[in-house]
Amino acid sequence: MRWPDTPSSLLVTLSTLVVGGLGAAAAWAMTAPIFILLGPAVAVSLAGLGGMRSGVDPRLRDSCFVVLGIAVGAGFDQDALGAMLRWPLAFLLMGCVLWLVLVLSRAILTRFFGFDGRSALLAGAPGHLSFVIAFAADSRLDVARVSIVQSVRLLALTLVVPYIAILLGVEVSSTIAPQGARIGLVPLAVLACAAVLLGRVLARLSVPAPLLLGGMVASATAHLSGLATGVLPNWLIQPAYLVLGALIGTRFSGVTPAQLLRGLGAGLTVTAVAAGAAVLGALPVALALGIPLAHVMVAFAPGGLETMIALGVVLGVVPGFVAASHIARLLILTVLLPAMLGRDTRRADPAPPQHERGN
Repeated sequence: MRWPDTPSSLLVTLSTLVVGGLGAAAAWAMTAPIFILLGPAVAVSLAGLGGMRSGVDPRLRDSCFVVLGIAVGAGFDQDALGAMLRWPLAFLLMGCVLWLVLVLSRAILTRFFGFDGRSALLAGAPGHLSFVIAFAADSRLDVARVSIVQSVRLLALTLVVPYIAILLGVEVSSTIAPQGARIGLVPLAVLACAAVLLGRVLARLSVPAPLLLGGMVASATAHLSGLATGVLPNWLIQPAYLVLGALIGTRFSGVTPAQLLRGLGAGLTVTAVAAGAAVLGALPVALALGIPLAHVMVAFAPGGLETMIALGVVLGVVPGFVAASHIARLLILTVLLPAMLGRDTRRADPAPPQHERGN
């Protein structure tokens, strides 16, 4: 997914990061897992609901995506490379899961929350936020309502996934500092340049999160070939996660508490539907591929692409698997959503009788 534009003035960015830092400190004091990500997400969300204008400058955002991409790519190894041959089964089941989520979410939102069919499909879509908001705006649907439901999904999954992993037996430390020898500054600078260049190419191809994926590919290639070794230093990776957490919280900038309350029930409901369907799909994949269930659930969780990939690193998931799964989710939705929206449109606007049609 691509984050929508946010206010980018220096003052707004600084105030957002200060709030995010305070949130991280509070989460650390409460011994929350992954405090550097969850704390800022909650604090900035609450500040936005309280009326604070929040945002992250695009240049800082993009720099952090490059850092996170390099960190993810550093976790690639030969085992991850060999596992790629077994992933098509996961993608096939993911397509079935996504269709089920869309059908169930549409039925629930139209029956219990007063959505029309097309708005319900967009609000319940487990991802592809930029496409969802753009289509809602072009179709003159209730963009604010759809956006709030989607924002609730993103924040809820960011907060819940680490705790679900803990319940499933995954050891989640409060810190995200990578273990091992640190990469040198010169190789790191070269990787960053390669990541930016590759990210520009991916952006021209309309690939989601191009800088994050550019960093992943450049770092993975360098580590697999032995051209670069080591993990990112703590002073670089920790601030990147803090910015990512703050960025998640900016989704609620400009949203009033009344608007949130109107969309909260629908947002939590579609989140529960998507999470439940993800669990159902993850079970057979975990058994077939021999991957721990918690790891497959992170790969199938319908959260933000950047956030879920970053969480995958913290939880020790095979990096290529979680990244490929979330990219596949967006590609499947690119085909599935327009097809289902077109079908709903034809149902809502049936063809006129033969004698009313023009020649």
